[in-house]
Amino acid sequence: MTDNTQRPQDGANSARPADLPTQYAPAEAEGQLYERWVERGYFEADAKSDKEPYTIVIPPPNVTGSLHLGHAFEHTLIDALTRRKRMQGYETLWQPGMDHAGIATQNVVERELAKEGKSRHDLGREAFVERVWKWKAESGGQISGQMKRLGDGVAWSRERFTMDEGLSQAVQTIFKRLYDDELIYRAERIINWCPRCLTAISDIEVEYQDDEGELVSIRYGDGDTAIVVATTRAETMLGDTAVAVHPDDERYRHLVGTEIELPLTGRRIPVVADEHVDPEFGTGAVKVTPAHDPNDFEIGQRHDLPSLTVMDEHAVITAHGPFQGLDRLEARSAIVAALRADGRIVAEKRPYTHSVGHCSRCKTTIEPRLSMQWWVRVGPLAKAAGDAVRDGRVTIHPKEMESRYFGWVDNLHDWCISRQLWWGHRIPVWYGPEGEVVCVGPDEEPPSEEGWHQDSDVLDTWFSSGLWPFSTLGWPQRTESLEKFYPNSVMVTGYDILFFWVARMMMFGLYAMDGAPPFHTIALHGMVRDQFGKKMSKSFGNAVNPLDWMDKYGSDAVRFTLARGANPGVDVPIGEDWVQASRNFANKIWNATRFALMNGATVEGELPAAAELRAEDRWILSRLNSVIAEVDAYYEDYQFSKLSEALFHFAWDEVFDWYVELSKTTFAKGGPAADASRRVLGEVLDVTLRLLHPVVPFVTEALWTTLTGQESVVVADWPRDSGFRDREAEREIETVRQVVTEVRRFRADQGLQPGQKVPARLDLAGSPALADHEDAIRQLLRLQPEGEGFTATATLPVAGATVALDLSGAIDVEAERKRLAKDLAAAEKELSQTTAKLGNEAFLAKAPDQVVDKIRKRQETAKSDIERISAQLAALPPG
Repeated sequence: MTDNTQRPQDGANSARPADLPTQYAPAEAEGQLYERWVERGYFEADAKSDKEPYTIVIPPPNVTGSLHLGHAFEHTLIDALTRRKRMQGYETLWQPGMDHAGIATQNVVERELAKEGKSRHDLGREAFVERVWKWKAESGGQISGQMKRLGDGVAWSRERFTMDEGLSQAVQTIFKRLYDDELIYRAERIINWCPRCLTAISDIEVEYQDDEGELVSIRYGDGDTAIVVATTRAETMLGDTAVAVHPDDERYRHLVGTEIELPLTGRRIPVVADEHVDPEFGTGAVKVTPAHDPNDFEIGQRHDLPSLTVMDEHAVITAHGPFQGLDRLEARSAIVAALRADGRIVAEKRPYTHSVGHCSRCKTTIEPRLSMQWWVRVGPLAKAAGDAVRDGRVTIHPKEMESRYFGWVDNLHDWCISRQLWWGHRIPVWYGPEGEVVCVGPDEEPPSEEGWHQDSDVLDTWFSSGLWPFSTLGWPQRTESLEKFYPNSVMVTGYDILFFWVARMMMFGLYAMDGAPPFHTIALHGMVRDQFGKKMSKSFGNAVNPLDWMDKYGSDAVRFTLARGANPGVDVPIGEDWVQASRNFANKIWNATRFALMNGATVEGELPAAAELRAEDRWILSRLNSVIAEVDAYYEDYQFSKLSEALFHFAWDEVFDWYVELSKTTFAKGGPAADASRRVLGEVLDVTLRLLHPVVPFVTEALWTTLTGQESVVVADWPRDSGFRDREAEREIETVRQVVTEVRRFRADQGLQPGQKVPARLDLAGSPALADHEDAIRQLLRLQPEGEGFTATATLPVAGATVALDLSGAIDVEAERKRLAKDLAAAEKELSQTTAKLGNEAFLAKAPDQVVDKIRKRQETAKSDIERISAQLAALPPG
């Protein structure tokens, strides 16, 4: 009826409640359990195995990082997938490792040096890099220990670092190949420059936000030759080399080809016609600063304009004149003041809110800057990355995210890969004294003659992390691991780094691995937000350290909460109350299993035949198989929220709240039926714990090993649906549940306490399905036998049965009648008011839709309340 191939070892006693403390203490259990798993090598992967491989790489956290809720969320999903596949018999590899995080790590060490009154330049490049390696050894990588706290089942023996020897060789190899294929080149282009980090950053490392600034309109030239331009960056006018207008703009056609004077500088600059200019925007004329704006750079290229750099790497003005040496913001104010004094300011608008780019790491306003950098020619690489999804070799999940992916790769600009840092993979290019340029591969010796020197820049961190799916497996060597575990089965990552990382891996994987994509599926998830849907941030005061919640409620509770909120591609709200509820679920699993063990639940021996089982036994086994099938389907569709909900409600509502309670009556009677139910209960708990294990690994390990006497649930078989279904038993028990639920609701409405016993007469003749369940119904409803002097003061017809209750000694009938009458009057008044409003045409014409909907809901609630209260009044004994 269920496929439970894991059986106790010979002589194992599966029922050992004494082995379980009365309460589950996650802090005491989790660390020991994880150490045991690692020691036994459960998470390691064997490249020589003949099992089918299942591979996932960890999105490498920064070496500077610590576990945050985003990590905990993503790691929970990946761990659930890999644990299930391991149980299904796959050779499972979850590849761990860390990213060297070029800018972030260099910033950390530079801050340490600043405390000593030093800079990296005081140490020199070689000594500074040694200092960073020392910092990594002593302080970096604390996140590894935190991952263990969470229960990450990664293959620790395979842990990699993007700066280790093997990965460095992979970086140098692919750089050389791309260079030789003319897909890497060096050119002077406009880049995003961070004046704080003192390096170029890529477009995707720029965060845009609305800042308050000023918009000033400046008159260039005089009289008939005057043109007004507007700018938010007045300081860049010192580098203007033209004014551009649209070719068809009649207002300026007479000026095209002439020169006008650039204020404050004494220089004369041309007026050019360019179709990039929007004649409908502003004055229809724009200043052109090729060295400090990407669009202006393109205009400059088309019109052969000079590019004048007027700021240094610190964003300090270098142009000769009174503004030289001023910071860009100081210069902005000074230049506007000078223009105002010269009568050149036509209009000023402040505050003027506009979108401004900031460095994603240090939040400094970026500065577009003309600079000589290294670039990847992404055209053919990006096309291959798009084709792999279009032709079905790679599937994006959820499918609606495909458009975002195509929107990116189909319009990808060449990628600036050089960074002006010292920590990172140094660009393997050497320059000779006569202008020679040599790119050196990993097996080649660099030029050693006098006058040769290596490029001082390092590569963008995303360059090395883009190789992660195959560099971690030993590429460029054709290792056994590479042959076994590439391509990865699935890439689980956030939609927010679809462009940062996923596109890079796709381009490099297809290029380096002869057209084989790095993974078969891209499963995208959302971002973790607070319980109100707001982005978590220290500045908002809503950031949460998951370790605090793990200390308080246990890792299983954090994991289950995160998985329960994980709908594909959708952001995940989370609050502490939800983690507490998940802790309660873990406790429920613990207490129910402990109760079952105390009552003899066992996994020993075969399950009895269906004909030998009571209806509740057949019902729960039928439901168990349905849930196995349901959970499997959800896993294959990456529906973590739905599979978690299905398991929660099955375990809590059906197994613990109904089957265990129904079994109590059977256990009390004893005999063969009780023995059969003990075996069924053991089976259900065994399978349920295995189903829950990938999401809540710790509590299920402690309980399953005690229940079964087996080694570990980590390496147990994943449950399989045997196909057993008993719809008749399901209908029968559903009828029992209906009777119990309706009578419980009535008892609660009458103000009876849950444990309060009430005399009752049960007439089950109208419902044959209930005939065998009178004892259980009485037990669940706390119903005593009729006894002498029984008076039916309330009669409830439900599901074909009749339940007559004697409430004469249980409630104050007159007081209850008054209370209900008061509630009925309030409900009738609410119905009258809402009906009147909804019947008012003038109100409906003016009121917003959401207000009208709210009143309609109030009306429906009032109708329902009137029906319910009237039934309660009718059920009361006559006064």
